Amino acid sequence: MSRPTLTTLLVANRGEIACRVMRTAKAMGLTTVAVHSATDRDARHSREADVRIDLGGSKAADSYLVIDKIIAAAKASGAQAIHPGYGFLSENAGFARAIEAAGLIFLGPPASAIDAMGSKSAAKALMEDAGVPLVPGYHGQDQDLETFRLAAERIGYPVLLKASAGGGGKGMKVVDEQSQLADALASAQREAQSSFGDARMLVEKYVLKPRHVEIQVFADQHGNCLYLNERDCSIQRRHQKVVEEAPAPGLPAELRRAMGEAAVRAAKAIGYVGAGTVEFLLDARGEFFFMEMNTRLQVEHPVTEAITGLDLVAWQIRVACGEPLPITQEQVALNGHAIEVRLYAEDPANEFLPATGRLTLYRESAPGDGRRVDSGVSEGDEVSPFYDPMLGKLIAWGQDREQARLRLLAMLDEFAIGGVKTNIAFLRRILAHPAFAAAELDTGFIPRHQQVLLPAAQALPAAFWEAAAQAWLQGHAPHQRADDSGSPWARRNGLRLGLPARSSLHLVSGGDDQAVALEHSATPTWQLDGEQLCHDDNGVRRRYLAIRREGTLFLRWDGEMHAVQSFDPIAAAEASHSNQGGLAAPMNGSIVRVLVALGQAVEAGCPLVVLEAMKMEHSVRAPHAGTVRTLFCQEGEMVSEGTVLVELAE
Repeated sequence: MSRPTLTTLLVANRGEIACRVMRTAKAMGLTTVAVHSATDRDARHSREADVRIDLGGSKAADSYLVIDKIIAAAKASGAQAIHPGYGFLSENAGFARAIEAAGLIFLGPPASAIDAMGSKSAAKALMEDAGVPLVPGYHGQDQDLETFRLAAERIGYPVLLKASAGGGGKGMKVVDEQSQLADALASAQREAQSSFGDARMLVEKYVLKPRHVEIQVFADQHGNCLYLNERDCSIQRRHQKVVEEAPAPGLPAELRRAMGEAAVRAAKAIGYVGAGTVEFLLDARGEFFFMEMNTRLQVEHPVTEAITGLDLVAWQIRVACGEPLPITQEQVALNGHAIEVRLYAEDPANEFLPATGRLTLYRESAPGDGRRVDSGVSEGDEVSPFYDPMLGKLIAWGQDREQARLRLLAMLDEFAIGGVKTNIAFLRRILAHPAFAAAELDTGFIPRHQQVLLPAAQALPAAFWEAAAQAWLQGHAPHQRADDSGSPWARRNGLRLGLPARSSLHLVSGGDDQAVALEHSATPTWQLDGEQLCHDDNGVRRRYLAIRREGTLFLRWDGEMHAVQSFDPIAAAEASHSNQGGLAAPMNGSIVRVLVALGQAVEAGCPLVVLEAMKMEHSVRAPHAGTVRTLFCQEGEMVSEGTVLVELAE
């Protein structure tokens, strides 16, 4: 049976990957169709598509994970093919079968390949038969606590719990000792069920100081398969990749070939078609162990595109339509070096809690040679609590690794985001760290350098408040006289006859506030020039980015973007009163579990409420010993950031 001619492509995803897939599809002359939840009605991927279809609902379980709705959307729009992106249904064999049964093209591997590799347990068994080295572990069907306890004892602590059907760090927990196992297993199972609809787990030895090196493979429908070099994804936090680069620094050509050929054997063994990634743990001795295979396009595919000069999405479309791979293994290029960082709406200083809210300010770095930004948001968009908090990716290419690193640092310095907290400064500290510059990489990089990468919060210095006050005053539209713009009455510099000009104002930024008094001289040292606040000191000029949006000044200081507003004593008093004695939600989300009852005595650190946001669970814990006086929430309820959940009496 011949496939229909492909003219229209539906992207069954959201955010930056939906925008990225549609970019290539449009370049190939295809009509693009976006699906969206009620929350994403005006999201960027919905705006950029030629056709958009509302799936309804807000949570992924009511929209992006409903197969029947997506198939119906494809038929209603006239789409002949569906691209799953990553996450959501991208590794769901049932989705692939439903697309095929509907007479549509799935831009992914056959359902049988997803079945074989989509389960980490089945994949490890397959690799064991193929002679690929495995990390010691338990991958069986028995899922009770006692089975995992015995397996962990046999393997030896620390162990790693992983969702059998998962990926992206969801449903993964490191367990250091037996006393932690029960709680960690229950939490990981809930996260796995929420993210993938499958609570099955596996456990394996937690290898200390490994590198995470993965091989990009690509196969067509004619039995051809090749590997497109490798990526190093060792810089991670909570098992979530933060920085990815290609090729892996210091990897010998012989080891690259051995890992690549092993990955190709794995793909051929299951009749793979399309883009896939085989992930390995690589130890210091050069031994590699199979971890899993992701049967989809990876988040970090742009670094592979940068060093090979290929468009992997275009390859996916052509291969799915029956075309053979256009090159051989010998023709795969390896040109220069590329590094990618993932830009998240999150608070690194507060255990990386996801951040939600409106992007009051959003400005990307300037385009140029070796620079690429894949993003899924624009200024004014809302960051929702229902989905992953990644805003986009920054990718830099260079002739060598150092050029790529410096180029990416410059891109981060040009980015400006306000309205939600982000990890920009954290990413910059990683790239600027001497150990990263020296390519001293392993999965323990962030914990090992935590004091530098996640420094303790410091009070904003007096120089910051002076700069903020100068930018605030100079950027505020003056009430000028139309007939005499040079009149002293048109200025806001606090003119006083016979005395130095002074200005006083009270500003707030974050949780700090400061009253600032400025004296104005005839030769000012601070000057606001557009969005650049310039400071002259003994012949040295420094510039600070200062942008106003809706009554807020966003001032970059020491790599961080700070939101500055005029202090409102009434609002401050109300906020202090409302939070007194109460434990508030750290973000928007839904209440998964209430772990305490009225009148219950709790110890410091005791978990009180489990909150789910961005597919991850977060425990609200008692800051001190006390008694539960009032409960303001119940399981299943949606709450907003700052909502008081529990009142605790000392």
